[in-house]
Amino acid sequence: MSRPGPKIPPLSVTDAQRVVLEGWVRRRTTAQALAQRSRIVLECAEGHSIMEVSRRLRIAPDTVRTWRRRFMERGLDGLCDDPRPGVPRKITDADVERVIVKTLEERPKNATHWSTRSMAAATGMSQSTVSRIWRAFALAPHRAQTFKLSTDPLFIDKVRDVVGLYLDPPEKALVLCVDEKSQIQALDRSQPVLPMMPGVPERRSHDYVRAGTTTLFAALEVATGKVIGSLHRRHRAAEFKKFLAKLDKEVPADLQIHLILDNYATHKTPDIKKWLLAHPRFHLHFTPTSASWLNLVERWFAELTQKKLKRGVHRSVQALERDIRAWLADWNEHPRPFHWTRTADEILDKVAAYCRRISDSGH
Repeated sequence: MSRPGPKIPPLSVTDAQRVVLEGWVRRRTTAQALAQRSRIVLECAEGHSIMEVSRRLRIAPDTVRTWRRRFMERGLDGLCDDPRPGVPRKITDADVERVIVKTLEERPKNATHWSTRSMAAATGMSQSTVSRIWRAFALAPHRAQTFKLSTDPLFIDKVRDVVGLYLDPPEKALVLCVDEKSQIQALDRSQPVLPMMPGVPERRSHDYVRAGTTTLFAALEVATGKVIGSLHRRHRAAEFKKFLAKLDKEVPADLQIHLILDNYATHKTPDIKKWLLAHPRFHLHFTPTSASWLNLVERWFAELTQKKLKRGVHRSVQALERDIRAWLADWNEHPRPFHWTRTADEILDKVAAYCRRISDSGH
C-alpha cells in the first residue's frame, strides 16, 4: 500500500484576481501561454486536485504544480514570464521610436524610400536591427501599391445596382458581364524558346517582334461561368453593335438580358442607343467610373492572360486568334463561375473607411 504524499495547501483567489484571470482567458489578444496559466489557477481555485486539473486541461501534472506554486508565491505577477538571461537590451524604446518616425515621416536625400542600409547609416544602428524593427511593426518601405478612388457622382447607386444583380439576379433573365480586351498583341520571340529542363526553367528572349493586334469582346454568364466571345481587328461602336447582335442571337428569346459594362464611349453612341431601343429586352447597367474591378469579366480576362497570352508565342494575328478561340471553347466545356460574396453595404463601408484614412493622413 503506497503512502499518501504531503497535503498541499488550498489555493484561494480574491474577487479582483478572479476578474483579471477570467479576462485573460476570454480576451482574444491574450497570449495562449498566459491564458492556459489562468485556466490552471481558476481550476485549482475550484478545489480540483493537480491530477484532475491535468486531465481536464490535458497538460502535464508538473505544469499544473509549477503555475499553482508561482501564483501562491507571487500572485498574478507569478503567471508572467521571468526575464530571460542574456546580454541586456541595447536598443531602447526611444531608439525604436526614432526609426519608426523617420521611416514614416521622412525620406532619404538621394532616394524615394528607405532601405535597411540607408536607415542604418542615418540612425547609427546596424542593418539587422533596422530590419527587426521594421518586421516587428510591419513596415516595408520597398513595397508600394496603386489605388484610384472613383469620382463618379452616381458611385453608390451603381455599386448597389451591379452588386444587386450578382447577389439577387432577376427571374427569367440572364446577367452578362461584358467588356473588351483590346490591343491583344501577337508577339513572336526574336529567338526560339528554350524548353524547361530539370533544374532549369523555361527561357525566352527579352525582346520580341510584333505581328499585329486583335480585340476580344466577351460576355461572361454570371450564373454558369460560360463566355460568349467574338474577335475583331478594330475596337469601335460598329464592332460592339455586331457583338450585341451575336448576344441577341445566342441567348434564348424568352429571356431578358442584363448587361454589366463600363462607361467606354463605344457603349453609348447614338447608333448603339438606337439599336437598344429596337431590342427592348436588353438592359444596360454601368459600373462606376474607374471601377472596372466591379465587372466579373475582368477576372476571366485575368485567367486568359495568365494561362494563355502572357507566355504565348504567335507569329501572326491569325495564329493568336486561333489560340484564343481554342482556349474559349475549352473553357466553355468546363465553365467555372466566379461567385461574388461582398454586399453593396460592405463595399461602401470599406470605401468610406479608406477615404477617412486618407483624410486623416492629411492627403
